[in-house]
Amino acid sequence: MKTEVIRATETWQQAGAYYVRIQGMAKQHGITLRREFDGHDTPDTKYIVITDDSFPVATCRIYGIDEKSAMIGRVVVLPEYRGKGLGSQVVCEAESWLRDLGFETAVVESRDVAVGFYRKAGYTVTGEKVIHGDTFDCIRMEKSLI
Repeated sequence: MKTEVIRATETWQQAGAYYVRIQGMAKQHGITLRREFDGHDTPDTKYIVITDDSFPVATCRIYGIDEKSAMIGRVVVLPEYRGKGLGSQVVCEAESWLRDLGFETAVVESRDVAVGFYRKAGYTVTGEKVIHGDTFDCIRMEKSLI
């Protein structure tokens, strides 16, 4: 596996993020494009893309919530690439980019089945309230970036 981590700033790179989201999440879970691509997919949204031999295989998006906090979301790894550490790698790069942008706290709304993944990455549950989304139940978690 020859991977490259990209801070997707160009349209063709962002298309890779969209591809992974469609193939690795929307198609797999029957999520419509309208629900998968929401109001947080804007020109200001930033994306991390991991490629394997130039083919997109993992992604996430990041966007500011307020001056000090930013959301890491839509963390997706193509099914055939899961279990290889790419999810951790994409989240790590997102945290690094958020630090570079001056954010102090990373926030995730983790699917209930992924809470252990984020705990291993240093995130803590910030509330016991479950967020009932359109598709999944999620739990809000945070990590200090400073």
